[in-house]
Amino acid sequence: MELRELLHAKRVFCDGGSGSYLQAHGLKAGVLPETWNLSHPEIVQNMAAEYYAAGANIVNSNTFGANRLKYQDDLEAIVTAGVRHVCRARDLSGRNDVFAALDIGPTGKLLEPMGDLSFDAATELFGEVVRIGARAGADLVLIETMSDTYEIKAAVLAAKENCDLPVCATVTFDASGKLLTGGTVDVVVAMLEGLGVDALGMNCGLGPEQMMPLAAQMLEAASVPVIVNPNAGLPRSEGGLTVYDVGPGEFALQMQKLAGMGVQILGGCCGTTPDHIRALTEACRDIPYTAPVKKDRTVITSFSNAVRIGTQPVIIGERINPTGKKKFQQALRDQDMGYILAQGIEQEDSGAMVLDVNVGLPDIDEPAMMLRVMRELQAITSLPLQIDTSDAEALEKALRYYNGKPLVNSVNGKKESLETVLPLVRKYGGVVVGLTLDEQGIPDSAAGRVAVARKIYEAAESFGIDRKDVLIDCLAMAVSSDSKGALTTLAAIRHITEQMNGKTILGVSNISFGLPRREIINAAFLTMALQMGLSCAIMNPNNEDMMRAMRAFCALSDLDPQFGGYISAYAGTQPDAVSAAAAKPKEGAASENREMGLAECVERGLSARAGDAVRAELARRDPLEIVDQELIPALDKVGRGFEKGTLFLPQLLMSAEAAQAAFSVIRESMQGQAGESKGQIILATVKNDIHDIGKNIVKVMLENYGYDVIDLGKDVDPETIVECAIEHNIRLVGLSALMTTTVVSMEETIRLLRERKPDTKIVVGGAVMTQEYADKIGADAYARDAMETVRYADRVFAEA
Repeated sequence: MELRELLHAKRVFCDGGSGSYLQAHGLKAGVLPETWNLSHPEIVQNMAAEYYAAGANIVNSNTFGANRLKYQDDLEAIVTAGVRHVCRARDLSGRNDVFAALDIGPTGKLLEPMGDLSFDAATELFGEVVRIGARAGADLVLIETMSDTYEIKAAVLAAKENCDLPVCATVTFDASGKLLTGGTVDVVVAMLEGLGVDALGMNCGLGPEQMMPLAAQMLEAASVPVIVNPNAGLPRSEGGLTVYDVGPGEFALQMQKLAGMGVQILGGCCGTTPDHIRALTEACRDIPYTAPVKKDRTVITSFSNAVRIGTQPVIIGERINPTGKKKFQQALRDQDMGYILAQGIEQEDSGAMVLDVNVGLPDIDEPAMMLRVMRELQAITSLPLQIDTSDAEALEKALRYYNGKPLVNSVNGKKESLETVLPLVRKYGGVVVGLTLDEQGIPDSAAGRVAVARKIYEAAESFGIDRKDVLIDCLAMAVSSDSKGALTTLAAIRHITEQMNGKTILGVSNISFGLPRREIINAAFLTMALQMGLSCAIMNPNNEDMMRAMRAFCALSDLDPQFGGYISAYAGTQPDAVSAAAAKPKEGAASENREMGLAECVERGLSARAGDAVRAELARRDPLEIVDQELIPALDKVGRGFEKGTLFLPQLLMSAEAAQAAFSVIRESMQGQAGESKGQIILATVKNDIHDIGKNIVKVMLENYGYDVIDLGKDVDPETIVECAIEHNIRLVGLSALMTTTVVSMEETIRLLRERKPDTKIVVGGAVMTQEYADKIGADAYARDAMETVRYADRVFAEA
């Protein structure tokens, strides 16, 4: 049976961890596991054979960390051998329901703009491994342990573009149910399903018990089979080895609950062994299988925020658009990103849930400008974006590099449009707006527009795009030229909603062209359209008349629980004050009539504006006063938001970048005088670990809080760290490790520091770290994230 068929016919079992197995068979701490594909082939093949014998259907190649960054000279040999070992074990298993997976893990780097690895470079790194693995005979590609939506998108596209094998993908959530970059279950499911994976799920990071609530969310959202591959509990160190606290029997009992919930694919990750998988398969084999059910959920996402369309009206901000806006047109020509980004921030503050992005002008390079605006907006806001362009090149670039699952505006009923836009939406994933016009123009009747909508639905389905991922725009035409125009649009919306179970979108303000006091018509028409079932309104969220209409409709339609949105907007306002409020910006909102202060520029991550703002401040204030009263409090505010989970890694790093821009101006103003450093800190990723994501984030934050950082890089020998600490008389060393196999290098570094520089404090972090683990290996502190490292550094140097 083909794997794609099997996934929808019966429960499938994956293998367990490889690190634990190889360590038990002699892999020394710090040795890269993939090298054993060449040096110990019989052990690697035996590992695969044991997992097949334990009942696994899918067994991974020993290639998790294999990519050109780590293996520059022997990548092809290592990947080829790794795949062939598991293929031989598959062929010798005597079973016809077993498959060899090409295992692909993260690169160990952050992608731009947060890090220094470009999306294209990441896609090529993954693509090279996929090509080698497919040639070697892999049956599927399994992308796993991803903590960033952007990196997993690069990996999935690489797999799809370089082979025709089934593709499965799993991510790693933290205890709060978030990815490193803030993505939630809904974000992950929507994006991966949009990219067309055959199965999706989670692995690593947590044990089976901690994964249960996340699995329930995933099953509720996913239309494809769900994978759950937990660790054998939480790690600890014993005798220089990493061990886990959940044995095979307890693991199987907990996995039974996941099978009973309906999880279709079950296996293990770190700490699990063939004994764990044998116990799992025996305990779950007879639990009735629940096939995945197609969900009628229309979801668009950013990297961290999912917006579900159809549950309540969605406000799409229309202001990032040059049509009729001379100042915006000039900003595009001048590449004035500060002005453009401020438009996004202003709309977000005013209540937009999605931002429309249209940069089409005859005299600019639209593909390049679309890409730049989209990327810079995604760096400062977590709102999903609507890619609004009629330029096919601009659309493809935006879809490829967008971080999430976007809204695409638009396709129409013309054959050329359908054949240009729909294949791109199918490849990259997205929800597409369908305009009810075709070669005959815009139909005059509601029935005519419904007929075009039907044509768009059918065409989308022929390209493999679900009806739920099409929003129909029934087109608002100016009533000043057709007095029945509004009634036609409203009738079409009602038919699409009630008779076709479709979802709709509308550019509301088009209705009032040519009339005075357009906001009056717009607000009334918005209410009427919402009553007909309108799902999404493209509108100006800065217009209080429109927002009042939206809030009142939601309150009266039981779409505003306990009237929370309405009350928070209008409690305490006076009748005459409400209208007056429309004329002035909301507190904290950006406006072309108001300059942002330095602190707000830093909080928003606006680097260019932060530089301008600090220059203005330097004309009237002392540099150190600016640092103490503006920059540090702003960073503290962002840091608290990050710790509370209201801001995520991209915003944290963009705020840090804005602060760095401001610090640079301050340093220049001091004419070479060095500001007083709070202290010197060493950071290093330990020996044999090439992952430097966490360390680089910590470095940025420490520098912004006034510390000098000696960054020793990755794969750093313990002796090098100790000698540097002695040479510079370092009070604090920060050590990072991502892989369980390299924690022993961290323990060795700590031991040497204790012997030769005992007054140095040591803070540790990384994906495999816990407080218990840190205590066990002798660290002074465990930092869950960058801000905890900053807080600990402040305590250490305050005691000096």
